[in-house]
Amino acid sequence: QVQLVESGGGSVQAGGSLRLSCKASRSILRFDPMAWYRQAPGREREWVAEVSRGHRSNYSSSVKGRFTISRDNVMNILYLQMDSLQPEDTAVYYCNGRGNLGTTWGQGTQVTVSS
Repeated sequence: QVQLVESGGGSVQAGGSLRLSCKASRSILRFDPMAWYRQAPGREREWVAEVSRGHRSNYSSSVKGRFTISRDNVMNILYLQMDSLQPEDTAVYYCNGRGNLGTTWGQGTQVTVSS
């Protein structure tokens, strides 16, 4: 069983940046794609971005142009670079990998953006 552990969350002011990391306990080549989701208080979990094994990426309209997803298939890490953060980006961010045996989730990391 592969484990995913997120890190890099924290508190920033509007306009600031954070980089989230998601470290896997084993090779992430088994996951295609890998993705970031987020869940704000009182809201459903929403998809943020995903990246294929071959590094093709897609973004939700709410973060496109501000966030960049990437993956390091050698170090087994998924990243999310978040720039121009806004208060509405405040949420718990989760990484996710879809493999042949199902979907694996991390435990989440809190991101708080103040105005």
